[in-house]
Parts: sequence; structure tokens; C-alpha cells
Amino acid sequence: MALLSIIIPCYFNEENIPVTFDRLQEVEGMLPVGTAVEYLFVDDGSGDGTLRVLESVQKDHPNNVVLIKLAGNVGSYNAILAGMAHSRGDCCTVISADLQDPPELIPRMFAYWQDGFKLVMANRERREEPFFKQLFARLFHRLIRRFALRNIPPGGFDFVLFDRKLCDEVVAMDEKNTNTLFLLPWTGYPYVSIPYVRQAREIGKSRWTLTKKVKLFIDSFIAFSFFPIRLIAASGLILGVLALGYAAFILYARLTGSIEVEGWSALMLVILVVSSFQMMALGVLGEYLWRTLDAVRKRPNYIIDELKDERKA
Repeated sequence: MALLSIIIPCYFNEENIPVTFDRLQEVEGMLPVGTAVEYLFVDDGSGDGTLRVLESVQKDHPNNVVLIKLAGNVGSYNAILAGMAHSRGDCCTVISADLQDPPELIPRMFAYWQDGFKLVMANRERREEPFFKQLFARLFHRLIRRFALRNIPPGGFDFVLFDRKLCDEVVAMDEKNTNTLFLLPWTGYPYVSIPYVRQAREIGKSRWTLTKKVKLFIDSFIAFSFFPIRLIAASGLILGVLALGYAAFILYARLTGSIEVEGWSALMLVILVVSSFQMMALGVLGEYLWRTLDAVRKRPNYIIDELKDERKA
């Protein structure tokens, strides 16, 4: 008998939880006979009634619902990591609590896992979202595919099913400031990609702000690519060659007297360009450096305030 762990990170999802759990239970009945399911709800420091609703769900289903309450808001990817660390399934799936990703895909994803695939990703073929959100998402994943992870599916993914082996490997990595789900295809295992249409959110309001999106992009890019540092090195080399050529030109002009080297405007232009490049280079290096410092500190990605787990050992 196979055990499937369903991990649901929750943040201000008070109204979503009852509807989402009902849909997931319907999907549970669509799985092969003999398949057991456990639900791991992770409250990521919600400030509404999410915890109260989750406690009610856990109380009504103590044998297969686990409630993990984090001490504070640490982001959905760290919440997912907490769920992965406490899962027991032979395979796990991660799905959002707002039903923008259809739970009905889980049986199909599970079937691919039974066929031997350790990783199954549902990639967003289209989005029923506002234009600017779609534009940002397309740009995000295009840059990630071009410069960081070339093997992720177009459109990106948040809805994924993966084997116990991958779960244990990602948890053991214990990486800081990263995209937890991107670590799954990074392992290199062959995967199956299932395209779907991401639905518009019908219940509640998204807390996925532009600031969080930008941080995720920077974290994802830096965690999986050295392109910014290589770009700095290449730009520095080009600027160095140009500087030497310009210096040679000025020296020649001075010695031959062909032009008067007053050049205040040109000098200021060069100083501004070079200093701007230096500041940008320091900024990029700083992004890598503080993430290195954060990893060296070995602070936990999350702190569990309360764990309600009545599963049998």
C-alpha cells in the first residue's frame, strides 16, 4: 500500500481551507484502491483565522491530518520545506491552498509516479490572471530557463509530485534563500511535465506581493546561476580594454599635439560610467555574499511553534 503525502502551505487562507480540503478528499477517492493519504497543513504565520480553521480540520480528521504551525511568516517555500520534513509518504505532492492549481491532476501525477517517474511537474500552460501578472511570470521563467535552470518546463510550476528519495535529498540540503521546488529538477532526475491552465483565484485575496516576487526571482537566480558574476567579469574585461585603448589615444594625442587634452566632460563621463559599473558590481557581489553569510550562520529556515500530529508510528 502506497502512502501519498499532500503538503499545503497556508497563509491567510481562512476562507479557502474548507473548500480546498473538500476538493482534496474528493480527489482521494479517485486514487487507486489501497492508496493512503496524509495531509500536512503548514500555517505560515497567518494573521487571520487560518489556524482556527486548520485546528478544526485536524480535530475532525486526527489520523491523517497533520497541522504544523510556524512561529512566524517565513515564506511559502520554507513552509513547504517544513511539510516535507514531517511527511512520511512514499511520494509527496505540493499544492497551494487557494485552488488555482486543480487537485484533480493528482491521480494522473500519481499514476506517472507508479510507472517509475520520481518527479512529476504540472506546468502552467496558461494563466487566468491580469496581464501584468502574466507578463512578470513569463519574464521570470524565461530568464530562469535561459540563465539558471534550463531543464524546468516553460511557464514554471508550483504544483508537483515527487518521490520520497527526492524529498529526503532536498530536506537534507537545508539551503537558505532558495526556491525549494527548483531544487527538485536541479537533482537531474527525468520528469514528466503535465500542462494545465492556472485558474484565477476565486476566494480570498492573494498575499503574493510584488516585493515577494522580486525577492523570489533574485533568490532563484542567484541560487542556481553564476551568470551575474560572469557578466561582471566580462564587462570589467571589456571596460578595461576600452580604458587602455582610450588611454593610449590620449597619450598619442598629447605627444603629437593633434588635440588639446582638456577633456573635463569626457573625464566626468568616464568616471560616472566606471563608478556606476563598480556600484552595480558591488551590489551583485553583495547579494551573493549575504546569502553565503546567511548559510554559514546555520540559522533554521523555520521554527515550529506547534505540531499537532496524531498519526500512528
